[in-house]
Amino acid sequence: MDWLYLLIAGIGEVVGVIGINKVNQKKSVTSFGFLIGGFLVSFIFLSLAMDTIAMSTAYAVWTGMGTVGSAVVGMLVYGESKDWRRILFISMVLSAAVGLKLIS
Repeated sequence: MDWLYLLIAGIGEVVGVIGINKVNQKKSVTSFGFLIGGFLVSFIFLSLAMDTIAMSTAYAVWTGMGTVGSAVVGMLVYGESKDWRRILFISMVLSAAVGLKLIS
């Protein structure tokens, strides 16, 4: 169950980062709602996940999910570069997070 909490925390992190982008584009209640709501969900579920998952593993996986998720959203939604080197390094971050899950 704690890994599910960590997954929800990672999704919340991505929503919060999308909120940052929305606030930079246009300051509105909706933009700030994404920002605050996303990070609030993220921190609450990260805290719940850390009840049984080691802090170092939970934090590393959470930041990895936020990094990869934000980069993928940037490429698919906001037209950011899809250069093969960028995809290579994103896959390396993802494989490190999966590796941490496998050894935990």
